[in-house]
Amino acid sequence: MGASWAAGAALGELLPRGRGRRVVIVGGGWGGLTAARHLRDLAPDLEVVLVERGASFRSLPLSNKWLVGLGEEGGRRHDYAAAARAWGYSFVRAEVTAIDREQRRVVTRGGTLAYDWLVLAAGIRYDYAPWFGDDARAAAEARKLYPAGFVTDELDLLKRKLAEFKGGDFVMTIPPAPYRCPPAPYERAVMIAWLFKQRRIKAKVIVVDPGPGMQAFNRVFADRYADRILHLTHAGVKSVDPFNRKIVTEFDELRFDDGILMAAQQAGDLVWQAGLVGRGGDGKPTGWGALDPLRLNAVDDERVFLTGDLIDRVSLLFGHYPKSGHLANRLGRIAAREIAGRARGNLPEPGLPDSVCHVFSDVDPMESVRIDAEYRLRGDGVIAQTVRQHYDPQPRGEDAAWAKSLYADFLPGD
Repeated sequence: MGASWAAGAALGELLPRGRGRRVVIVGGGWGGLTAARHLRDLAPDLEVVLVERGASFRSLPLSNKWLVGLGEEGGRRHDYAAAARAWGYSFVRAEVTAIDREQRRVVTRGGTLAYDWLVLAAGIRYDYAPWFGDDARAAAEARKLYPAGFVTDELDLLKRKLAEFKGGDFVMTIPPAPYRCPPAPYERAVMIAWLFKQRRIKAKVIVVDPGPGMQAFNRVFADRYADRILHLTHAGVKSVDPFNRKIVTEFDELRFDDGILMAAQQAGDLVWQAGLVGRGGDGKPTGWGALDPLRLNAVDDERVFLTGDLIDRVSLLFGHYPKSGHLANRLGRIAAREIAGRARGNLPEPGLPDSVCHVFSDVDPMESVRIDAEYRLRGDGVIAQTVRQHYDPQPRGEDAAWAKSLYADFLPGD
């Protein structure tokens, strides 16, 4: 850690500071891009710098349809530099290796960036320790051969895998909660089972689920895909052997021909490096970034804001916000408003997000579910959640319209 800071300092500043105060945003996903765009609107006197190691944004919020050939790419590719020019902020392409909170600087492989406020939107990482302990080779093998598909750069491999599958037992492990886009694995199981049926190959999708499942999908699994999906509920995974394709649960030992191994998730590496991971009542790390639920700043640092999927519990009533693109967009807006207010010397009224998630519970015929979540602040200061599900037996592209409307909030040209 210290070596990274020293190396960055030796390389000097990546972007010389101007006269004004600066906000550095690390991570060019839905939350980071939204925060950058809205900060320019709300605080035009602040310098806003987005740092991302890639050159372009790629998102596939409708990836499950795309994976089985039911839609076009279903996402967006957009050049970060072009977005920065359109909205009026700066873009620095660099790989961030550390956050130096004491000196208020972001350390990259090419140098450092000083900040007055930092928005950390660094996403998630997989936690393979419950399966493999400290066996890095097994973790690398699992991610290489059986990608979870929660990260965009894994989806091309996953699509090839499905296209080339010849038959047999195709296993899917559902991660323990919380994880990114909660209904997505169940939707993916339906899509894959449908694909195998269309291709007329002898194959079964085995869903290994540590929980009870989701009501809408449990019904579809049992009523329409009983011959294609074996749903093992309350089946926590004890160990995985990715070399010999074997899974041991609390009740069974399963062998598989191919699959998608979805490990537990937690906040990305930079949250850990920066010392921002929360701790539970037992003193153990929660795995997620600890923050003020209403203000989004880190619990011990009012100059650092956390947004997107990496954040910890926000309520005693329901725990975590859904880890979704829609929610990340809303959190990016809230972080921008908080920083803009502080730059003016006052705190804005606390803001709460909302969440919308579109999933398909069946394919032929198409049947979709829209999951809406709304949040309010109770009189005792606790955030309360209301969730409603809307079933649609005749979807007409509402999911694509939803994605397009959100892209327009942080990408130019939409």
